[in-house]
Amino acid sequence: MAGEHIMLVEDEEDIRELVRLYLINEGYQVSVAETGEQAMALASKERFDLFVLDIMLPDVNGMELCRSIRANSNAIILFLTCKRESDDIIAGLENGADDYVVKPFNPKMLVARVTGHLRRSVLAASQAGRRNDVQLWRHGRLEVDFGNYDVRIDGNVVPMYAKEKQLLTFFIENPNQVFNVGQLYDRIWGWDRESDERTVMVHIRNLRKKIEDDPGNPRYVVTVRGFGYKFCLG
Repeated sequence: MAGEHIMLVEDEEDIRELVRLYLINEGYQVSVAETGEQAMALASKERFDLFVLDIMLPDVNGMELCRSIRANSNAIILFLTCKRESDDIIAGLENGADDYVVKPFNPKMLVARVTGHLRRSVLAASQAGRRNDVQLWRHGRLEVDFGNYDVRIDGNVVPMYAKEKQLLTFFIENPNQVFNVGQLYDRIWGWDRESDERTVMVHIRNLRKKIEDDPGNPRYVVTVRGFGYKFCLG
């Protein structure tokens, strides 16, 4: 895994240097930025595999920076935040972040989270490359082209983030089976469960908005009260 390019955006020097050293020690190439403006300038010139973004920056809000990155990149985005309020974390996930880490944090835990996400990304790409059985999956108005991973409704491409596509693919491959939040987080995000509940629930809510006729009364991604979620194809 070593060698992937990571951008760390953090205005607190002590945190920035500590995380940078931990990531470099794991073999990652790390570029750092203190402000959103510096981060956007770097992102316009180089390709990154993963971004670690502080939400509270001195110039550009981390949410705005996330939206800017998402407009041009499907790279993994992790938020660093000292805000524990659910609304702030959910807003970050809804703006395209894949996951979050709350300050104060153990740098080893952050590196483990980074490594887990990058491994999952490589595995997902590898599985997509080996998929030879079903290139085009269709059910009702919903269609998934596993050749290029386009998702369509009535033939129109639906913009989706990588984690949403991975979640949808997992559901399609495991129809009518019930999975709890922890199981979904393990399968799609990784082993660390600090942020599993909110991360999974926000991504499911976003997925429903994109594929369901009525997100409030879903046909596909159905809640099984007290147990979890299942993808209905009955």
